[in-house]
Amino acid sequence: MFDTLSDRLAATFKNLRGKGRLSEADIDATAREIRIALLEADVALPVVRAFIKQVKERALGSEVSGALNPAQQIIKIVNEELISILGGETRRLRYAKTGPTVIMLAGLQGAGKTTLAGKLGHWLKSQKHTPLLVACDLQRPNAVTQLGVVAERAGVAFYGPQPGNGVGDPVQVARDSIEYAKQKQYDVVIVDTAGRLGIDAELMQQAADIRAAVDPDEVLFVVDAMVGQDAVTTAQAFLEGVDFTGVVLSKLDGDARGGAALSVAHVTGRQIMFASNGEKVDDFDAFHPDRMASRILGMGDVLSLIEKAEQTFSQAEAEKMAAKLQGGGKDFTLDDFLSQLEQVQKMGSISKLLGMLPGMGQIREQINNLDDKDVNRVGAIIKSMTPAERTDPKIINGSRRLRIAKGSGVQVGEVSGLVERFFEARKMMSAMASGKGIPGMPGIPGMGGGAKRSGKKAPVAKGKRKSGNPLKRAQEEAAAAERRALGPGQGAQPGGAFGVQPGKGPADFELPKEFKDLL
Repeated sequence: MFDTLSDRLAATFKNLRGKGRLSEADIDATAREIRIALLEADVALPVVRAFIKQVKERALGSEVSGALNPAQQIIKIVNEELISILGGETRRLRYAKTGPTVIMLAGLQGAGKTTLAGKLGHWLKSQKHTPLLVACDLQRPNAVTQLGVVAERAGVAFYGPQPGNGVGDPVQVARDSIEYAKQKQYDVVIVDTAGRLGIDAELMQQAADIRAAVDPDEVLFVVDAMVGQDAVTTAQAFLEGVDFTGVVLSKLDGDARGGAALSVAHVTGRQIMFASNGEKVDDFDAFHPDRMASRILGMGDVLSLIEKAEQTFSQAEAEKMAAKLQGGGKDFTLDDFLSQLEQVQKMGSISKLLGMLPGMGQIREQINNLDDKDVNRVGAIIKSMTPAERTDPKIINGSRRLRIAKGSGVQVGEVSGLVERFFEARKMMSAMASGKGIPGMPGIPGMGGGAKRSGKKAPVAKGKRKSGNPLKRAQEEAAAAERRALGPGQGAQPGGAFGVQPGKGPADFELPKEFKDLL
């Protein structure tokens, strides 16, 4: 979503690099470029003005003038101000001290409240809570049925006593759900309310009545991140009508410019608490302003990547794999390789995971072109192998490759390529484990691909090669016969450099007969 903004900011900062000192004109030009980038990203004008004002004040002060690297100091200031307009610190959910915690969702129709209710329920379940989804949207056709399906997919409980489709009292359903949650011992109640295509008095009144009936601990305003400037207007209307306590961004994986995300928190004074960035039930997480600012500036989001890995990989599996890698990869099999691929797939889309790494914005197009089906194809190839072939891929000959290709629905060349890459990976593990570093990367300390230097001499060849020249080969054979006839120790005498015997000078040196013939 923030790709365009990231590219513009990266180009702006690139112009500052290499400058030992920044003049006022340099700072003005940089501020102008940042202003244009934010406006193009559809950030609200009051937010842009406040942001640029803060950046210029700090950039013109001693903070930058006394810095060793002014360009990096400007990036640091922009990063900190981005964190500020995104809400500052990460905001956590407030849980009730007694009884179930009640979370009410509010927003326009189409913002994604119902889907997000399921994602929030799934997230709370992963946090060791027992959530209950309550269907209070009795206006939209099949809204109750949809929430029931979403709850089942998320693996959480569902409460929907009224059929909906214009039938039933949403305020009574919300009130009854609290008693139901107490009876069944659910500790979190998520109330999904109705929306409208636009702001109207009936919508606000119904939302206000539900809030009064259940007295929620949190009221989350769900905003479609793709809406743009209108999201700010809608947020202000809901703030006045319902007084929400936090914001949830949906559809953050869209291709819109992302101005709503940068504007809502600053305009309303309510922090963004969660973000939904995909269609799957687990494409949802807490919103961290510092990590989002880091992503916008192309610095990646390594912390989120680590958290995903910790949630996916078990400690025992990680230790087992680490032991194999430390052993030089000799015990690393295609079964292990397949296991690692499946674990990575559980973390989410490959392109999204790579996008969390620093500097990946420079190859964004290649990352976006990555297809997760390629990983599935690799898995199909490995699963088409026998257990013996996975353990020892060296036995995979031509006929076996043909069978594996047919079994996995790929070309023989893809099977050969996978096997070759596997051996290369294992060779690299072996080199790294032995301290030689990564093969093919000489000149880097600890990562050189050349042989490790030591005091040992290179091993001498056991047998002397015979010349391909018939004349020379005959001469070599004659010399060998002569040495054999003289017996051991009677051949060539020990000498100094160039074969000169001790006690003799260069004048006493005689050329071999064959060289004399040439002269």
